[in-house]
Amino acid sequence: MASPQVANGNGSLSLKKPSETKGKTITCKAAVAYGPGEPFVVENILVHPPQKMEVRIKILYTSICHTDLTVWQGQNESQRAFPRIFGHEASGIVESVGEGVSEVKEGDIVVAIFNGECGECVYCKCEKSNMCERFGVNPMKKVMEGDGTCRFSTIDGKPIFHFLNTSTFSEYTVLDSACVVKLDHGHSLSLKNLTLLSCGVSTGVGAAWNTANVHAGSFVAIFGLGAVGLAVAEGARARGASKIIGVDINPDKFIKAQAMGVTHFINPKDEEKPVYERISELTDGGVHYSFECTGNVNVLRDSFLSAHKGWGLTVVLGIHSSPKLLPIHPMELFDGRQIVGSVFGGFKGKSHLPHFATQCGHGVVKLDNFITHELPFEEINKAFDLLIAGKSLRCLLHF
Repeated sequence: MASPQVANGNGSLSLKKPSETKGKTITCKAAVAYGPGEPFVVENILVHPPQKMEVRIKILYTSICHTDLTVWQGQNESQRAFPRIFGHEASGIVESVGEGVSEVKEGDIVVAIFNGECGECVYCKCEKSNMCERFGVNPMKKVMEGDGTCRFSTIDGKPIFHFLNTSTFSEYTVLDSACVVKLDHGHSLSLKNLTLLSCGVSTGVGAAWNTANVHAGSFVAIFGLGAVGLAVAEGARARGASKIIGVDINPDKFIKAQAMGVTHFINPKDEEKPVYERISELTDGGVHYSFECTGNVNVLRDSFLSAHKGWGLTVVLGIHSSPKLLPIHPMELFDGRQIVGSVFGGFKGKSHLPHFATQCGHGVVKLDNFITHELPFEEINKAFDLLIAGKSLRCLLHF
C-alpha cells in the first residue's frame, strides 16, 4: 500500500496510488493484550479483508481512554476476552471497503466511533436517542456483527478478539461501516485533534451540550478531572456557565483545569465536611448540573447531592464496572433532583460529528490542551503507565 501523506495544511491525507492490499490479508503491528492487566505485546498480526458493510482503516493516531484501562485490567469479569486488541479513539485513512459500503471510500479521512449509527433502526430514527440497536456501545462484544467472527488473528492463525466496535491499537483495523465517520471536509482540525472526537472530548462536551443543555450563568460541578471531566468543563465554559467547580483528589490537575474553564477546585482530601455540603455553600444550595466522571458509586452520591433541590440534574459519565447499585434512596428523587446517564455525549456519530468538528475548528471548543503526551506506538505500555499515574489526559500514539 502506498504511504499516505499530508496533502494540505489542515491535515487532510490522500493516497499516492490505489491500494495494493485491497482484498488481501495485511500483516502489521498491533498491541495485543493476552490477559487482564498483562503488559501489551507489540507484535505482527494478520488483519483480514473487510466483509459486507465493513471498512478497513489504516490507523494514523490513536489514544488511550479510561475505558480501555478498566476493561484491560479485567475489573468486570463478564467483559474479559483475551487475546484482545483494545483502543477506541483514533483517526485514520480508509484502506478498503467491503461490499455495500457507499458512505466512505478508499483514501477518506475518518474517525472510529465506539457507539455506531446504522441510520436504519428504531433507535437511530429517534431524535431523542443516540443509541443504535446493532452497533451501540457494548464492551462485552468481541467479534464482528456481520458473521460473528474476528478480523484479527495471530501469525499462526489463532483469532484475536475485538473491542468496542473499533480495536484501534493496531496499524490496521476493521470496523462495521456504522462505526466509521468521514471527517475530511468542512473543518480545519489536524489529524491529531480529530482523534479526540472519537470518544473523550465528544463524550464530555456532548454531555454538557446535549444531555444537560447547560445554560449561560449556571452553576456546574464536575467530579473527576480526567479528559472527559475537562471536556465537560470546556463544554460548560463554551455555554457560558458562571461557576464551574472541579472535584478531584489530584491537586496537580487544578492548573490544567483552570485553563479549561474550571473556576473553583475542591480536593476531598482537604475537606472536613462532605463535598456536597462544600458545594452547597459555594452555590447557595447546589449546582444546576453535576457530572460524575469517576465510576465510583460513593462519588456518584456526592455528585447527586451536590445538585440543587427542585431542579438539579446529575449526569453519569463514569464507567461503573462493579456490581454495586446506585447509592440513592428512591425518596431522594422526590426532592426534585434528577439523574441520567450519557453515552458518547448524546451525539449521533455520523449525523452530528461533522458539524461538531467544524465547531471545534472554529475554536468553540479548544482541543490542544487535551493532548498532554505523544509517543511512538511501540511505547504503549509507557502510555498506560502515564494514565494510571494520573499524569496524562490523552497520550497520542503514532505509527
